[in-house]
Amino acid sequence: MADLKNDIAQHRTARGWSQEQLARRTSLSRATISAIETGRVAPSTAAALVLADAFGSRVEDLFRLAGRAQRAEPVWAWPAQVHQTRFWRVSVGARTLLYPVERTAVGVLPAHGIIKAGAVEIHEHTDPTQSLVLAGCDPAVGLLHVELRRATKFQLIPVVRSSRQALELLQRGLVHVAGIHLQDQEAPDGNQRAVRKLLGSGYTLIRVTRWQDGVALSPSLRIRTIKEALSARLRWVAREKGSGARHCLEAIFRGRRRAPDAFQHVATDHAGVVEAIRTGWAQAGVCVRLPAAEAGLDFLVAREEDYDLCYRSDLEHDPRIQALVRAIHSQTFRRSLDELPGYSATLTGEQTHVRG
Repeated sequence: MADLKNDIAQHRTARGWSQEQLARRTSLSRATISAIETGRVAPSTAAALVLADAFGSRVEDLFRLAGRAQRAEPVWAWPAQVHQTRFWRVSVGARTLLYPVERTAVGVLPAHGIIKAGAVEIHEHTDPTQSLVLAGCDPAVGLLHVELRRATKFQLIPVVRSSRQALELLQRGLVHVAGIHLQDQEAPDGNQRAVRKLLGSGYTLIRVTRWQDGVALSPSLRIRTIKEALSARLRWVAREKGSGARHCLEAIFRGRRRAPDAFQHVATDHAGVVEAIRTGWAQAGVCVRLPAAEAGLDFLVAREEDYDLCYRSDLEHDPRIQALVRAIHSQTFRRSLDELPGYSATLTGEQTHVRG
């Protein structure tokens, strides 16, 4: 049975289980577990079923024939567009999901497979337990990506989503971690309240940074205060609803005649706000300070916000989550954060458990 391959060891280590612990969960012997993992023994139908039950997965997620395309119906994290043929393959909890390759906050990342003639073809030497999917909008997430890769074998896949979108994906079990900033000085526990309201209890927040959110402006305007910016007849670019930057923008305009939906241009991330201003499509918009500073735009601080990462507390023993927490606590990462315009690492690594 040399052609039969399995991912038992990867699923086991992803949950932090030893062979002995898996043996107790399945009533198989440790020797049998070892023999199946190394391919010395082909599992019986009963053994394959009990292993799948222990992992909460399908048998075909654990076993496959070497060199053959996976013909089983793939489980997509979200629908792939017609033109999207490359994908990432990542395990999240008990499921192994396929993610259509898209633009990430760190550029192009290698795919784990491709769709050919309607069949899912997985590249050799790809392991679904070695990647961590993070949804968020931090323009500096590349620092965390590099630190995780430098210190561990895990790869961070940072997909760009607003705070609200990220929490919704986390709620549906489609990502490991959601990055959020939904509070200000008047509501310092806003991130906790947002998680509790949308997701309930059983989640953990870990602080990445405290950053400055505010108004980015074309330098040619020579505007020096937010009040002056609001009084001028400027073309504004907004972030989408549900984002922390949109929340800040609406707070700035609160009490003004302009309706919240009256913004002609909407960007999907902080870099998009800056690009709209830099290219002349807009003259002002709300974003975090970093991309505005890098683009040479003027920036007026509106408030400081905590940017946290949120994950399910019951996944705290997942080696990928543990590696992420260690990376955030590392001196290298904290020093790199403190060097960025508008970022502070004073409380980086602080954890909060969200309870009902």
